[in-house]
Amino acid sequence: MTAELVRGQNHPLSQSRLEIRISAGTPVAAAAALSDENGRIHGTEWVAHPGAPVQPGLEVSRQAAADHRLAVDLDAMTEAVHRVSVLLALPAANGGAGPARFGAVAAPFVAVTGLDGTEVASYTITGLDLESAVVALELYRRQGAWKVRAVGQGYAGGLAELFADQGLSEAAQLAAGIDEAVARGLARSVQAPPPRTSEGDRSRQAAAPAVGPDQGAAPQGAPGPVPPAYGGQPAGGQGQGGPQPAYGGATGPHASAGGGPVDYSHPRRQTSAPPPPPPAAPPAQPGQPTRPVAGDATGWSMEERLYNQVWGMFEDLARTAAAYRSAVDFAESRMDKELEQALSDPRSRIGGQGDAAREAARARYTQLVDQARASLDRDVAQLVAESEVVEPALPPAFARWDNPCWHAYRVPMEIPMALRLGDLRLPEAESIRIPMLLRLPLERGLWIDSGRTDSLDGSFTDSHDMRRLAMDTAVAHAARLLAVYPAGEFTVHVVDPAGSGAQALAPLTQTGVLAGPPAQGAAGVTEVLARLTQRVDLVQMALRGGAPDALPPGFDTSQQLLIVNDFPHGFDDRAVNQLRYLVDEGPSVGVHLMMVADREESAGYGPLLDPLWRALLRLTPVPDDHLADPWVGHAWTYEPPAAPHGSEVLRTVLTQVAEARRTWNR
Repeated sequence: MTAELVRGQNHPLSQSRLEIRISAGTPVAAAAALSDENGRIHGTEWVAHPGAPVQPGLEVSRQAAADHRLAVDLDAMTEAVHRVSVLLALPAANGGAGPARFGAVAAPFVAVTGLDGTEVASYTITGLDLESAVVALELYRRQGAWKVRAVGQGYAGGLAELFADQGLSEAAQLAAGIDEAVARGLARSVQAPPPRTSEGDRSRQAAAPAVGPDQGAAPQGAPGPVPPAYGGQPAGGQGQGGPQPAYGGATGPHASAGGGPVDYSHPRRQTSAPPPPPPAAPPAQPGQPTRPVAGDATGWSMEERLYNQVWGMFEDLARTAAAYRSAVDFAESRMDKELEQALSDPRSRIGGQGDAAREAARARYTQLVDQARASLDRDVAQLVAESEVVEPALPPAFARWDNPCWHAYRVPMEIPMALRLGDLRLPEAESIRIPMLLRLPLERGLWIDSGRTDSLDGSFTDSHDMRRLAMDTAVAHAARLLAVYPAGEFTVHVVDPAGSGAQALAPLTQTGVLAGPPAQGAAGVTEVLARLTQRVDLVQMALRGGAPDALPPGFDTSQQLLIVNDFPHGFDDRAVNQLRYLVDEGPSVGVHLMMVADREESAGYGPLLDPLWRALLRLTPVPDDHLADPWVGHAWTYEPPAAPHGSEVLRTVLTQVAEARRTWNR
């Protein structure tokens, strides 16, 4: 599976011999610079470029091209080399033909692959404007192992400014030499290939285009269903900045603007070969529907196909339920109109004529509703059959805790596309549950509501039970996040001021996967919040200054999650403001918040709390139909994840995570 990186994100490399593949919308010059642990280039001989394309462990292209393949052998690097930076430059910025700034061309796409062509990590360099040279990504050593980091640092002054920023005294001379070598080869520059055609649609019949699981808001006037927006808020925004659709995230499937079928192709991915075709469905018996098969959606990996297939199941259920509700509403309005017409004449209000009219109206209503119900039952039966083959095929990040795949769990080497937060269902289709998937990395925190409520089955859940269930749910979410990230790439902190969550937190504390013991008391709250807000400030300053590595030695660059229990106990106004700061600024630099709190008990903070409540994704520890769908009126019922009663799956998985982390840190 390919890790699609965002700026500043890193990923471990398990191979030493690699290929860097570059795709751009115009010919670019590619180079690679070697540097020490401080990021300094010691001399021109530390740079592989078109004028000197071969260096120890490196080989780059000799000419400008729209597509490049750079060869890297990390084992051939000397001990003095700690970083390998991949550089791109526009020839036109130095007197050549074509665009002179990256803002005028399509965003370059860079992928790290094995020698067999299997992608390890990829990065689309967005946000460039006046820059004519850019550090695309870098390979770097950490504790004896190599990793790749997405950089995307651009320079309006071209290669001369780039090399000067990396401490090379001969920056101007080297840049001029590269420009000269590129100019000599411009006549042989390879133009960008024509754009690929669409990868096609899902094999199932496409529904009316809906908001994709990662798009948040519906296009104006577009028909069809949308994923629900949480907490009853209007759906809107991009990614997870606003109330979220069922599957969250920043990239993914897109509905066509013209109302045609959904196009699941990656909007920026360019490759020399199309993805392998999805599995073919086995032949169906005459007169029977096609038998479903897991992974029948389009995608560049089985994980992406399953993700798109789950999204397609959600869309199909929303569509068929909307059609059923519309048909029932029409039948009711037609019956009311017919009854009104039949009874408008006083002479037909009584007697056999009036009774016959009423019976005929009710019979037509029943016929219409029965037809709609038959269509709904047929569609739901197909979805149930599809779910029966998809659920067992889901990887651990997408699977329920009772899925057998957890028995073969191993700590992954790559971050998955998404993880499962629970299930979604509709009252018209109780037999089907749709996995609720949230894209990674997280861009929005969670609020686990511990307030007292009446459960959907009519039983009453008191406040004590709700607090316990809420913490169990929070632990299940945290355990899954720890399980789907590579070793050392996700860190969990806990604030439990009164110590009331000790029993629920046992799987985390006893396996040793937490960053430290749960913080207790007001002093513990203050210390943890101060440390995390300082971390956000440091990373933001480093990124804004274009020096993501200018952080203190030993700085933990992993994703951070703070679980807050018993809010507002132990919190003052300053602490609440720090929470709001973490919610607003933390996700962009890898700091996330999970609140376990009762909305009513926290209401005393008033204006301070309301933005916090609205910014987080509200989930419940018991089934609840709180997920609002403002487009088609669906009230989606959310069911939280839960490990089977008496199962040790959480402890088993977390024990492996802890052991992998100890091995990684040795």
